[in-house]
Amino acid sequence: MSEPQPSFDAAKYKNAQREQWNKDGAAWRRWTPTLERWYGVATRQMLDLARIQPGQRILDVAAGAGEPAVSAAERVGPGGYVLATDISEGVVELARQVAAERGLQQIETRAMDGEKLDLPDASFDAVLCRLGLMYMPHPVTALREWRRVLRPGGRVAVAVFSTPDRNSWGALPASVTRQRAQLPPPFRGNPGRSAWVLPGCSKTFSARPVLPTPKSSPCRCPTSQPAPPSTWG
Repeated sequence: MSEPQPSFDAAKYKNAQREQWNKDGAAWRRWTPTLERWYGVATRQMLDLARIQPGQRILDVAAGAGEPAVSAAERVGPGGYVLATDISEGVVELARQVAAERGLQQIETRAMDGEKLDLPDASFDAVLCRLGLMYMPHPVTALREWRRVLRPGGRVAVAVFSTPDRNSWGALPASVTRQRAQLPPPFRGNPGRSAWVLPGCSKTFSARPVLPTPKSSPCRCPTSQPAPPSTWG
């Protein structure tokens, strides 16, 4: 996985991402039932591969409106701890609301950059990131940070989208948008849906000993219903 091209402004990109999610994050929560149908299987695979057990301490990076943090909290139980983080303060607040509504006192939420964790070394048993790593400008930096906060023997489980030819759900709309707007193809190495060009829908990475070795866990999400014609234009 390469780092972005030198002309790419990572700070500007992150600020834009933060502002966008602060503005539109509420819609993400309204889509939670649909997202659970799409990504529920992948989420459970991540938790299995991370070997999450009762009483553990779990870090969720790019937690969005609360998943997979909520699912992880149910596994660790009241004696465990889950820290749900996201670059967007607004989205983190949504995750806090979800945790409160479900009575999951073992979840804490904090706004935090996944590439620069304000956390002590060796403080978590597992790190989770569902569909967030490919949007980070410096993914290798992020992985090193996640490794830093892991306890000995800890694990990192990451879900990323597959290659465009195996992910028409994301590739087709993006292709139409680029064609209509006459945009150039995305630069290989910049963050985006297909930044991690890996076969399969989800990956898990062993945190031993330095940077991890991928293990593929492909999954297929049910096809969503077509949008009504009135929404196209």
